[in-house]
Amino acid sequence: MTLARGFTLVEILVAFLIFAIIGVISSQLLSQTVTAHERLTDRGSRLADTHRAMQIIQRDVLQITYRPIRDEYDSADRGGYLIIDADGGIEFSRVGWRNPLLQPRAEVQRVAYRVEDGELIRAYWHVLDRAPDSEPAYQTLLREVEQLEFVAVDVSGNEYNFWPVAGQNLLDPSRKLAGIIMRVELPPFGVVERVWEIPDLTQPLASGLPPGSGS
Repeated sequence: MTLARGFTLVEILVAFLIFAIIGVISSQLLSQTVTAHERLTDRGSRLADTHRAMQIIQRDVLQITYRPIRDEYDSADRGGYLIIDADGGIEFSRVGWRNPLLQPRAEVQRVAYRVEDGELIRAYWHVLDRAPDSEPAYQTLLREVEQLEFVAVDVSGNEYNFWPVAGQNLLDPSRKLAGIIMRVELPPFGVVERVWEIPDLTQPLASGLPPGSGS
């Protein structure tokens, strides 16, 4: 009689080992696929947020206008039409503030950009010439921002980390503002730089407010 021969214990253990190896490899491949998908999704969302923030900043910068203001200290010297401070932030007046409800306000808006607690903040005021109790509204454009820098460029190609420049003749044609550079460090993209050309601004006065200007 022919005896039926089954698997030996060693053969069963080898089969289990092969299945275990296949399971580990499959699990690792699945985990890597899920991680890569999450990373791509996060990076795509980050890129979309960055693009949206750049569009907002570009809209404001390209509408800069020569409209100095009086700040909360009632000082025209501290409220030039465009200010770049030591912290790399910027503040300026812009036209094109839409008023669909026909509210009693100007169509020129005062805005500012700076980084606070790792967030890129857009601040804007509801008035131009500010009173001591005039508080801005805030809009968070981007999070996880490590550094922000705005640079003014004149028609001669000179770059300035401060604006206006102390002692500079604002009526000198070779020192007129020609462009704004923004450099922002955004993980995981690194340093993102944008350059905007500023339209020719009419400057009727070297300092102070233009004749007839109001809030």
